[in-house]
Amino acid sequence: MNIRALVWGENVHEQENEIVRSLYPQGMHTTIAQAIAADGDIDVSTVVLQDPEHGLTEEVLARTDVLVWWGHKAHRAVDDAIVERIAARVFEGMGLILLHSAHFSKIFKRLMGTPCALKWREAGERERLWVVNPRHPIAAGLPEYFELENEEMYGEPFSVPEPLETVFISWFQGGEVFRSGLTYRRGAGNIFYFRPGHETYPTYHDSNVGLVLRNAVRWARPSGPALTSIHKAPNVPVDQAIEPIVERGPKLHKPGEEGYK
Repeated sequence: MNIRALVWGENVHEQENEIVRSLYPQGMHTTIAQAIAADGDIDVSTVVLQDPEHGLTEEVLARTDVLVWWGHKAHRAVDDAIVERIAARVFEGMGLILLHSAHFSKIFKRLMGTPCALKWREAGERERLWVVNPRHPIAAGLPEYFELENEEMYGEPFSVPEPLETVFISWFQGGEVFRSGLTYRRGAGNIFYFRPGHETYPTYHDSNVGLVLRNAVRWARPSGPALTSIHKAPNVPVDQAIEPIVERGPKLHKPGEEGYK
């Protein structure tokens, strides 16, 4: 069965900026989706900020294996209830891939629990992405490094939690370096942050970037059905204990009563 990926696009710059529109005439989300679908083993659909419920209804998310997120200008326009809905699905096992300026998205900050801040400079610099974890599945098929002729600089420090794995480190012409490919696990869900993707440059037309995206979707896919029990905190009755026990001492809760949250 093919992996079911969903690309979420902010779809703002394409409407307001002629440079972005010329690079991505059908929207950045469409180009990203085409790159992910290139090998035929991933079924990809797209939704945008302007769709009802941002296109992220409970039904849509329930049938999504991996959500790919690109946002920049309109982070604050994303409804908080939708953010919590996405977070719940990640905890249950849905994969999540955050691209470029999605480091400041509500969903990334919600899952990281940190400011997710960094240095930046918009000067069209060459970016050299070094594969520092060549055996990682996300790096499969890549050379030792690859370059993007024009990109926005992101520089350390990057105020995110220590990742499970660092797959890529970037160097920029101005001298800065950046941890540009990071993996995390939240609940049962795999998360990958990938740095390249500034909207005024043709980054998502690059073949190596497309390969990273496809590899990342394959890596992030759930390993089983949704782990819906992850949200529950059951009060286990004494008579259902694995080993026989005798209840003793005072307690706060009545049998079967929910705990304080």
